[in-house]
Amino acid sequence: MNGSCLCGAIRYELNGELRPSVACHCTQCRKTSGHYWSATQVPAEAFLLVKGDSLIWYRSSPKAERGFCGLCGSSLFWRHQDDGGAISVATGTIDGPSGLTTSKHIYTAHKGDYYDIADDVPQRED
Repeated sequence: MNGSCLCGAIRYELNGELRPSVACHCTQCRKTSGHYWSATQVPAEAFLLVKGDSLIWYRSSPKAERGFCGLCGSSLFWRHQDDGGAISVATGTIDGPSGLTTSKHIYTAHKGDYYDIADDVPQRED
């Protein structure tokens, strides 16, 4: 499965099975995306950066960093700094249909007051 940022300066390939999408409602995800952030995940060895000259990693917390395009600003990736074993990929950046569904909502205690979570998918407050 392939994906890219809005301007195409970053292109990636995901190999193997993808984790169902997880919707994160924490403050950091809302600020980086403008809403909540939904991501699938793959092991590091299943991720291939095909084109990435404009990829910038931002250390958003002591334990994690976020990858975004320095040209168009697309928020693409999230990874644990200490882990190195998996990379979360914004589901909306996958080219074409992903075939994925949302498996859960996390950090719902921090969600914005301007929207409701209206599906029957499990929710976790933290």
